[in-house]
Amino acid sequence: MALVSELKRRARHVVGPLVGSLLVAYFAFHAIEGDRGIKTWQRLDQEVVAATGTRAALVARRTAMEARVAMLHPDSLDRDLLEERARLLLGYVPANAVVMGEPIIPTTRLAGFAPVR
Repeated sequence: MALVSELKRRARHVVGPLVGSLLVAYFAFHAIEGDRGIKTWQRLDQEVVAATGTRAALVARRTAMEARVAMLHPDSLDRDLLEERARLLLGYVPANAVVMGEPIIPTTRLAGFAPVR
């Protein structure tokens, strides 16, 4: 009987700090590993950096494409670009041209033209 009462008396002094320690451990774990924790924050920062890089590449590509389209506009027609596109679409190579490597000729239907082989 004395043993049980001694355990109850000591348990009163241990239970409070034990529960407090468990609560601190619980909240610390979720502050690091939880849905809004530090690791999730770092992962999202990495995703933002990757998405920013992808966006920059896409913006550069779009700017280049817009510049090429602007050169085909009737007001500022670039004859070299027009000739390049005509050769690509029609498969035309002048008789005095020297072709090195494999010619770049489409083999599928483009813009309503028949395939060139």
